[in-house]
Amino acid sequence: MARSAAATPAAIFEALATHHPGADTELDYRTPFELLVATVLSAQSTDRGVNAVTPVLFARYPDARALASADASEVEAIIHATGFFRQKAKAIIGLSAALLETHRGEVPADMAALVTLPGVGRKTANVVLGHALGVPGLPVDRHVLRVAGRLGLIHTDDAVKAESALTALYPPEQWTRVSDTLILHGRRICLPTPTCDVCHARTLCPFAITGTRRARPVAARGTPAVRTRATVPARSRAATAKKRPAAVTAVRGRGRARKRR
Repeated sequence: MARSAAATPAAIFEALATHHPGADTELDYRTPFELLVATVLSAQSTDRGVNAVTPVLFARYPDARALASADASEVEAIIHATGFFRQKAKAIIGLSAALLETHRGEVPADMAALVTLPGVGRKTANVVLGHALGVPGLPVDRHVLRVAGRLGLIHTDDAVKAESALTALYPPEQWTRVSDTLILHGRRICLPTPTCDVCHARTLCPFAITGTRRARPVAARGTPAVRTRATVPARSRAATAKKRPAAVTAVRGRGRARKRR
């Protein structure tokens, strides 16, 4: 089933935005440093979980200078509930020391500089740039990949490629808002098992219309989308299976049976 001609990137964003007006990060912060640390802590955790520990953390270590000299065991005890607390404590103490040594304790408004800090990748850097430093950034997480993929805005599971594709579809001043909107939509409506019937973008969404996880990108830019198992209709896969030699099918069946035992 063909996508409606009205399914432009702008129309999709406007439809999603009706669910999430004023979409913003759900991490609590007062300074770029606090947002940087909070975003590192949010890995494999929830924003609510991070928000529960950061008031204590920042009351004791309010800036890079204080956190750089912190005792790791004390930091671990404070952030324990966020998970992976040893690695995270090492990262936030390390990035604080790096900020102190290289940037006079300030968070640089530069992607290249941010990603050199311990525990900071492109997603974290984009969160800080877009929300706290006024620099356009489009963070890509699993929610962005899932929602944008279902909507046909991207055709990749690679975060860097997805970021490149999405930034080509929207003007820089919208990048952060687009990301926040996709993230909130993925958390509240377009879950792994989505509630398509309440989604305002369902008439623009190939997944809602056809049940196909991926579709060709909305904008015909770059190279054509590559067909993967997720994009090949079930009937095509069934036809391929029928053509498979009986001996191969039998061998594969025995292999699966052995694994079950």
